[in-house]
Amino acid sequence: MPANFSIKNVPDHVVQGLCGRTEPHRRSPQEQLFTIVDMAVQDSDPAIPAAILAEVRRLGVSTPGEATTLIRANRDGLRTSRARACSISGAHCA
Repeated sequence: MPANFSIKNVPDHVVQGLCGRTEPHRRSPQEQLFTIVDMAVQDSDPAIPAAILAEVRRLGVSTPGEATTLIRANRDGLRTSRARACSISGAHCA
């Protein structure tokens, strides 16, 4: 059986945020609220950090060394590109 809800004393910034969400979807504030609440209750399996970690371990995913290597390569590549650009333009870069 359907129920009616009433929300009182909603701060202005929340109302403005809700109205901002309604415009792109051409929904009324009531329709948008219903959509938000409906989506929230549909997510019956919320992300739990311990469960995510267990799944990652079960799958055998391991990239810490690879991530560090990629980040350093990206960083060093940016430094090289920046230095090359500065030497071409004659500018002083840090």
